[in-house]
Amino acid sequence: MSFFSKLRDRLTRSSSKIGAGLEDIVTEGASEKAPETEQDWAHVTAGSTPASTPEQASEIRSSADPAAQVARTGMLGRLFSSTPTIAEPRRELDDVMLEELEEMLIQADMGVETALRVTANIAEGRMGRRVSATELKELLADEIARIMTPVAKPLPLYPKRPQVVLVVGVNGSGKTTTIGKLASQFKAAGKNVVIAAGDTFRAAAVEQLQVWGRRAGVPVMTAPEGADPASLAFDAMIRAEAEGADLLMIDTAGRLQNRQDLMEELAKIVRVIRKKDPSAPHNTLLVLDATTGQNALSQVETFQKLADVSGLVMTKLDGTARGGVLVALADRFGLPIHAIGVGEQIDDLDAFDAREFARALVGLGD
Repeated sequence: MSFFSKLRDRLTRSSSKIGAGLEDIVTEGASEKAPETEQDWAHVTAGSTPASTPEQASEIRSSADPAAQVARTGMLGRLFSSTPTIAEPRRELDDVMLEELEEMLIQADMGVETALRVTANIAEGRMGRRVSATELKELLADEIARIMTPVAKPLPLYPKRPQVVLVVGVNGSGKTTTIGKLASQFKAAGKNVVIAAGDTFRAAAVEQLQVWGRRAGVPVMTAPEGADPASLAFDAMIRAEAEGADLLMIDTAGRLQNRQDLMEELAKIVRVIRKKDPSAPHNTLLVLDATTGQNALSQVETFQKLADVSGLVMTKLDGTARGGVLVALADRFGLPIHAIGVGEQIDDLDAFDAREFARALVGLGD
């Protein structure tokens, strides 16, 4: 199973998924009465083209009639008929439907501003048109992909050696696991990688990185529990340079925005790193937990001020169907999204693809 097929599968396990919400909006608001206009009859049968003449509309209406369908149930009739017997429900795109769509997107953590902009773009030139849930999904996927395509960028690799990658985020966001997966993937791609276990306050975090290091064949530098993380980062830079490492990945303690002491410590790590290399860190990755919803926006604001965040990694998308927060982040900040994660296995982290993500988010296939 491909990564985005896995993402689609895990997103659709939740009853609050966006795709189900779109289907409900169309189905619950669809008119129960039969279409009365020639244009409506032209849209009843899925895949049909609008009738340009009353005669063509009459023919389409006749083909949709149950009695007419009976006459076409033979093998040749089924073979040459391109018109399905059951049409997908349709609903007129009006102000009420747009309000329902906006509300659903906001509940999916897309944010008010982004939800309003997306629905306005969907409505442009389409008001009064009857749309199916599939068409609505396609329209929404296109809008999401348009927003996210500019930020879908892999982690840049520079000729500078070692390239210092500082990884930051709050407690429980998945930083340590993300570092292990990225280090393993870069190692498999032929890169010489060193990890510095800068979360010296949590023995479990150090042990977890050591497990990933052994699995990937990547050395992990550690320090005694409670040691100064900035000193460890400096020593790791010296070792990485001496060993000719391509990448030095530095873990940091999980920091909460209201813990001023920890935030100041992060700023200290950056200052110390720059004493060794004024251009470092060359990448500062902020790891975000998708299940935190709109709180991810405030996390980006805080870490941008302290650590000059250069890119994002979103984890735990398998734990929520409210992945719309990633759309809100892209729309508001425009920061590169390097990777997304859907689980604990090494292949559960992959490069971000805007189109594949957009289609998975709304419940569409490949």
